[in-house]
Amino acid sequence: MASETGLRERKKEQTRLLLADTARRLFAERGFENVSVAEIARVADVSETTVFNYYPTKEDLVYSGLERFESELLRTVRERPAAETVIDAWGRFVLAPRGFFAAPDERTARDLLAVGRMIAASPALLAHEEQIFARYTRALARLIAEEVRAPAGDLRPYVTANALIGVHRALIDYAREQLKNEPLDRERVARDVRRRGQAALELLRRGIGDYAPKR
Repeated sequence: MASETGLRERKKEQTRLLLADTARRLFAERGFENVSVAEIARVADVSETTVFNYYPTKEDLVYSGLERFESELLRTVRERPAAETVIDAWGRFVLAPRGFFAAPDERTARDLLAVGRMIAASPALLAHEEQIFARYTRALARLIAEEVRAPAGDLRPYVTANALIGVHRALIDYAREQLKNEPLDRERVARDVRRRGQAALELLRRGIGDYAPKR
């Protein structure tokens, strides 16, 4: 029974990955708005209903990986060492190279670059991204509030979360602007993004750096 359950779960995960990979490839080639869910289903050789069973919206086909990002982000903050502040744990996580900047080879880097440019060109995806950032902010604020036992009406957990998410959003926007350039020096852009992120976090430390140390 356990073996059969494990096999079903592996098959479901394979289907999930197939659908996301197929969608992102088509989106990168022709643009998000120019590819329908029906076409994705046809190329992946599944029904349109199957696509929606795995991904409730078309946008989820692009952003599904961010669920893991959010859980890792919150775990980093929650499990940070004693005395480490939220801002330091956040910086350690967000400034670590990932995605395009951590691609293991040039082919993967090109694929991720195409996806990044596709997102930047899609109003629908950018609007969906705003909703995701809002969810991140609320989740991080709740975590901070629980840790410090913030009383009702205390705005500091939300202000802190909003400021940190704001740094993340600003870095994404800056990186996307740089990714428009040709030729593109991936290592230089990665260094530049990290440097600017460190400067932004240092600015925040002057205002919230001593708030919410881990106890």
